[in-house]
Amino acid sequence: MVHGRGGSAEDILGLLGPLGLPDIAAIAPEAPGNSWWPTSFLAPMAQMQPFVQDGLAVVRSAVSELEAEGLPRDKIWLAGFSQGACLVLEAFAREGTGLAGVFALSGGLVGTADDDGAPDPALYGHRPKRLDYDGRRDGAGAWLSVHERDPHIPLQRARDSAAALAAMGAHAELKVYPGAGHAVMREDLAAMRARLNG
Repeated sequence: MVHGRGGSAEDILGLLGPLGLPDIAAIAPEAPGNSWWPTSFLAPMAQMQPFVQDGLAVVRSAVSELEAEGLPRDKIWLAGFSQGACLVLEAFAREGTGLAGVFALSGGLVGTADDDGAPDPALYGHRPKRLDYDGRRDGAGAWLSVHERDPHIPLQRARDSAAALAAMGAHAELKVYPGAGHAVMREDLAAMRARLNG
């Protein structure tokens, strides 16, 4: 479980209470300075890549720790909010072979490279990214959620992220909430509860 900018491990672990599932284990790393990267995740890859690599290493280590404790890889889900959602989506797309799936609450893929397109109003004035990932995620789950007018996560990037994961074989679902917002919603918790209880 990966927290967002300004959040903490304690914050993201606080979601476990409302889930009401006593028989699950969770691990929550904490970012240095409570932020996984200093910019928008939409920033050019030259700015993002060092921070993404550091974050991926943290997620990789957390998954390895759960596996070392005896949890099968196909029972491990990644989950995150905001920056944390972007990071777990990227970890799932790049390194998530064999994982059960990913919950990305108010997030989108960071991307693999800058695209050649012009700055796009649908991406809040940023240039598009390539979402080119190797491997398959057949049978894995992917729940993504975003508000129509999220101040940090463009709806277009969330849609493109869900499509990229579906193209990799994941059962990708995108929940779009009406209006403006950037929060974990009741529907997110219900989706997590249903899948973790399966």
